[in-house]
Amino acid sequence: MITLGHFLVLGAILFCISVAGIFINRKNMIVLLMAIELMLLAVNMNFIAFSRYLGDVGGQVFVFFILTVAAAESAIGLAILVVLFRNRHTINVAELEDLKG
Repeated sequence: MITLGHFLVLGAILFCISVAGIFINRKNMIVLLMAIELMLLAVNMNFIAFSRYLGDVGGQVFVFFILTVAAAESAIGLAILVVLFRNRHTINVAELEDLKG
């Protein structure tokens, strides 16, 4: 039988992989966005696990809102990346330092 601990360990592993992805790869913006999305999914895994364990649907509703915001964030982020690539012909984060204000 799968217990709450199994889900929490899986969520922690996914979160650690996403943090490692952010720290290891700081050059490619698409990989950074994917790592952030994986981080949000790890948090959602914990919300669902606790919601199921406690018998409350509040966590599942919260996950629905998080997924909605994450989808909008990724769509806007990819649109910004397309515009940056068209103007600068690169999505390398190190070469985009002139965007600092």
